[in-house]
Amino acid sequence: MHSDDQTPDAAGPLPQGPSRRSFLKQTGGLLGVALAPPIASQAEALADKMAPASPIISGQASMSLNINGQARNLRLEPRTTLLDALRENLDLTGTKKGCDHGQCGACTVLVDGRRVNACLTLAVMTQGKQIQTIEGLAQGDELHPMQEAFLRHDGFQCGYCTPGQIMSGVACVKEGHATTDDQAREWMSGNICRCGAYPNILAAVREVAGQQAKG
Repeated sequence: MHSDDQTPDAAGPLPQGPSRRSFLKQTGGLLGVALAPPIASQAEALADKMAPASPIISGQASMSLNINGQARNLRLEPRTTLLDALRENLDLTGTKKGCDHGQCGACTVLVDGRRVNACLTLAVMTQGKQIQTIEGLAQGDELHPMQEAFLRHDGFQCGYCTPGQIMSGVACVKEGHATTDDQAREWMSGNICRCGAYPNILAAVREVAGQQAKG
């Protein structure tokens, strides 16, 4: 019996369209071609925006620091901290390197009259500013009142933290933050004395604060 109906076995496999996998691959390729140029352009534009405005400085650069009223010309790498510049380049070793992480206050100096941790301050950032270290407090043989008070009250044991304590004490009194014992303790809390001479340090700071209040 003849029939126009053909079974798959009789007529062979029916023609098939592209598989879903091949369709997705082809579509993805076309999308990739279409999107690649805009994405590349956006990436280049973003890179241009993030590029530094000026060339990156490498190697040593000339800079001038005003330290204890004297201009000092140096050649330093931009990454040099103020602490290392003082100790290693200017031989001003009164400023001590303690934790080197800004936590102990041993490296405290004054920059434009404000307390800073020299270990966290880049030397290049202090150009044009007035830097005062422990070496700049005394006037010739005449000690600063804070230095005299530390001697009078024996405000140190090993003495390693003393320069930073004195510099911080000078600023604390000048700021008006030593009018009471509790206030002085709070505003001097960034300076750590590992020997525990805090009562004597407090007495020295409060004495100078009292002298200035009367003056």
